Amino acid sequence: MIAYDYKGKNILITGGLGFIGSNLAHRLISIGANVTIIDSMIEEYGGNIHNIDKIKKDVTVNISDIRDHDSFKYLIKNQDYLFNLAGQIGHIDSMKNPINDMEINCKAQISILESCRHYNPNIKIVYTSTRQIYGKPQYLPVDENHPVNPVDVNGINKAAGEQYHILYHNVYGIQITVLRLTNTYGPGMRIKDARQTFIGYWIGLLLQGENIELWGGEQLRDLSYVDDVVDALLNAAQNKKAYGEVFNVGGMEKVSLKQLAELLIEQNGGGQYILKEYPEHRKKIDIGDYYTDWSKIQNVLNWQPRTTLSEGLSQTLKYYRENIKHYI
Repeated sequence: MIAYDYKGKNILITGGLGFIGSNLAHRLISIGANVTIIDSMIEEYGGNIHNIDKIKKDVTVNISDIRDHDSFKYLIKNQDYLFNLAGQIGHIDSMKNPINDMEINCKAQISILESCRHYNPNIKIVYTSTRQIYGKPQYLPVDENHPVNPVDVNGINKAAGEQYHILYHNVYGIQITVLRLTNTYGPGMRIKDARQTFIGYWIGLLLQGENIELWGGEQLRDLSYVDDVVDALLNAAQNKKAYGEVFNVGGMEKVSLKQLAELLIEQNGGGQYILKEYPEHRKKIDIGDYYTDWSKIQNVLNWQPRTTLSEGLSQTLKYYRENIKHYI
């Protein structure tokens, strides 16, 4: 395991009541950091106060929107690190309301960067992007040199968000890293619908005794367990080799959606899935097979996934069996 030096450091996490942000906050508190969380708590975006229940006395929570420039320029002062995780990540939502997606994933990102430039130019930033920016893969596994060709509004705006961050590194010298995440899963993710992640929705259905609807089933994916993603975030923020770079963060194994459903049902000790034709409204933005080449982050930052899919699913199911009332 890589040793991190965050003791006594001031950390700001946007989207910190959400899935990945809250797991990051837990880890940072455990290693002695001072953590401030910003979250809008907009219902559709996955913020959940239960995600920080065990550390609520140890963190500062500010319920505000990253689009609020005046609030953010105050909060950014005296922070050593910014983990910029907040965003609109729903692909279907981005197609239904593209202006809203642009405001959060583009306009708000420029506002954040301007606040950093004017009020804390020495801050170190990690921005989380998505494998969705690649669109339908031209080759597999997908590395960072793969063409960027998004198939939906969300992918376009996340790609723009990346470019704003890299620009502010190149032009203003702010120490910034971009991580492109694949499907991330684990405790704290949204499970009551598919807005955040399909696997979360599947888990919610199984634990309520309902069937999983599987569209197609042969599509290949890799999935990242949230603890491994947190390791990548912490590593990238403190490693000088990461600044100005873009890295893929992927999972240990590739698996078809059908195999994933079967493994999830096995880990759950029961359940069923139903194969269905792919809905037309989803087929147009489906990317087909995708799995990640994460060799760059392994070679440069010595990061690699450590959690097998079986281990991760087991831990995730255990968490939701004990906490489901807070997520449904």
